[in-house]
Amino acid sequence: MNYIWNRRGFLRGSALATAAACLTSDSSIAYAEPKSKASGPSPIRLGVASYSLRKFKPEQVIADLKQLRTPYLNVKDVHLPMGTLEEVKAAAARYRDAGITLTAAGTIYFTKDEDADMRPKFEYVKAAGIPIIVAGPTRETLARVEKFAKEYDVKIAIHNHGPEDKQFPSPLDSLKAVKNMDPRMGVCLDVGHAERAGANVVDAIAECGPRLFDLHMKDLSDLKVKESQVAVGEGKMPVGGIFEALIKLNYKGCVDLEYEIHEDDPMPGMLESFAYMRGVLVGMGYTVEG
Repeated sequence: MNYIWNRRGFLRGSALATAAACLTSDSSIAYAEPKSKASGPSPIRLGVASYSLRKFKPEQVIADLKQLRTPYLNVKDVHLPMGTLEEVKAAAARYRDAGITLTAAGTIYFTKDEDADMRPKFEYVKAAGIPIIVAGPTRETLARVEKFAKEYDVKIAIHNHGPEDKQFPSPLDSLKAVKNMDPRMGVCLDVGHAERAGANVVDAIAECGPRLFDLHMKDLSDLKVKESQVAVGEGKMPVGGIFEALIKLNYKGCVDLEYEIHEDDPMPGMLESFAYMRGVLVGMGYTVEG
């Protein structure tokens, strides 16, 4: 037997109730049934990469997260500017006062192998109380990034950016670079870019193991074409397999939706994506919030 998910109707009414009704045979997305049905609360934490909402101010980001019914935010500097440390602390506090948990910051780029360039970025993250930097280093700057990760006790999750990325196109490239480094050095696995770089995302999750600190979720109608991004569930990304691999790994990070299309009006696609992901988890036997 296969779980087969239909996305029609997910946006209206309760996503959970709809998910139970969405086991219909006309969907093109199918997942193998787990050997044993899960139960209890979902161990997957669904969040948002704030780049998805890059055209909007922090107040709107907070409102949109409430509409998506998630408190977890991987915040981009457009929504938490790198001002004075007092300004950063105050801006971070406004998110927390609204019930938002800042799970990661970035992508933050480290292209200069200089203390003077890196230290302010680590000071920024510490002032905001954020435990993970989703990072874009170069191979030349990586050792210095590690030095600061240890000094500030901040995790570094190298974000892969696909075939166009000459440094870390695949999460396996990131993993290879950090495998002998401090345990705070790890991977942010972007599933869309990973597939385009030739990685099998389910296998890559297992291979990254404890070095996997963050995961950016998106979907593609063609797993080799960057411009084919669609709402999660409309494409060919193995969402159920990704969740099962993360659960098997006992993954404690977030699955952050990074919805890069329709930048002027992203919420319809983001709502669809969250409803679909919650529906997949319900189909696996879990209860989900939201």
